[in-house]
Amino acid sequence: MSGKIIGGGIVVLALIAGIAIYYLQLYYYYDEVDISAEQVTLTLLEGPADPIVADNLQVIDASSSPIRYRACFTTPQSLAMLSETYEMYEGAEPLTAPHWFDCFDAVEVGKALEEGRALAFLGQKNIAHGVDRVVAVMEDGRGFVWHQVNEEIKK
Repeated sequence: MSGKIIGGGIVVLALIAGIAIYYLQLYYYYDEVDISAEQVTLTLLEGPADPIVADNLQVIDASSSPIRYRACFTTPQSLAMLSETYEMYEGAEPLTAPHWFDCFDAVEVGKALEEGRALAFLGQKNIAHGVDRVVAVMEDGRGFVWHQVNEEIKK
C-alpha cells in the first residue's frame, strides 16, 4: 500500500513540476516592452545603426536571456531601398516565439528568407556579448526582429 502512495506522490510532483516549467518558459519570463522607447534600427553600409520607419510595432523581451527578444512591425520601405542602404545579415535563422505572440512566425520567416521573399539585415552587432540583433523584412512590408548568437560565441 505504501508503494502506491509513494508512486502516486512522485507522479503528482512530476506533474506539478512539468506545469511549472511550461508556465515559466512560455509566460513568466516574457514581458511586453513599452514601445514608446523602442525603434527598429538597421546598420548602414558605411556607418552606425539608423532607425527605419516601423509601424504597428509589437515587442516582447525577457531578462532571463538575451536571445528571447522578438518584435514584429510593418514598414513602407521597399526591399530594394533597404538592401542598397543597409548591411545584409548572412546566416539569419529566426528563433521561435511563444505561441501567444502570434505576429511572429519563425517558420514562415525562415521559409521566406530561404525563398528570397524576405531579406535579413543587421540591426545591431553585439547587442549583448556574442549576440546580434537581426531584422528581416518581407516583400509585403512585414518585419521581424530577433536576437541571434553570432560567430564570437560559436567559436
